[in-house]
Amino acid sequence: MTKKYYVSLSSGEINQSNTASDWNYAIEATDEEVEKLRTYLDQRASSDWSSFWRSHIPYLEYHHDSQNDMYDKTTVEIYTMLYQLGDNETKSHIKQMNILSSDRME
Repeated sequence: MTKKYYVSLSSGEINQSNTASDWNYAIEATDEEVEKLRTYLDQRASSDWSSFWRSHIPYLEYHHDSQNDMYDKTTVEIYTMLYQLGDNETKSHIKQMNILSSDRME
């Protein structure tokens, strides 16, 4: 059974209440889908911290950094789920961002 959720990417929160002022995306999801999205958000936060620490190593370039690759990959997975589960406004916004390839928006 799906329920309506509101997702804030800046805080990494998923709520059933839209009273929070910083939510970005509305989705309809099952408990399992929310758990999977939560895992992606946690992975992205972890990659973000790893990338922060890596940034203090001046000789390691961005494109040779596995933490940045993981952050980017996880971000695409998050937006893919948001697009697939999102309401019309969420889908339209993500489509305008041009962050996903067309095969991810099917």
